Amino acid sequence: NISNKCSHVKDLLRQLDIQIKNFAFVNVVGNIVIFIPIGTYLSLFKNDKRVLTNLLLIFILSSFIEIIQGLFGIGASDIDDILLNCLGGLVGIFGYKLLLRILREEKIVRTAITILSAGGLPVVLYLLFAVRLRL
Repeated sequence: NISNKCSHVKDLLRQLDIQIKNFAFVNVVGNIVIFIPIGTYLSLFKNDKRVLTNLLLIFILSSFIEIIQGLFGIGASDIDDILLNCLGGLVGIFGYKLLLRILREEKIVRTAITILSAGGLPVVLYLLFAVRLRL
């Protein structure tokens, strides 16, 4: 029955569309989220706390990772990843600056980031495995 086959093809195409959208979402969010801690820790540990200086270091690191991926054929090397990584780093930098503005003392900010990191790491690892294993 041709109508039944067309219906089956439409269902397959819908399912494929959902999978592509899910992959794209995970790719975009993953590239942003993975660099938030880098922006935060650069701001925390470097003496030079200027946004542009730290953003340049994040850009260089992200570019290096993409070049390695391209050279060794690991994953997909893409300029979008660099831009999203820089956006994530910028979120981390501004997150640090926001905490510093609220808490007003770098020692307290350092403690707060340590606590957030210790609590957030298990959550991030769980989410990575849940997405990877489709739990």
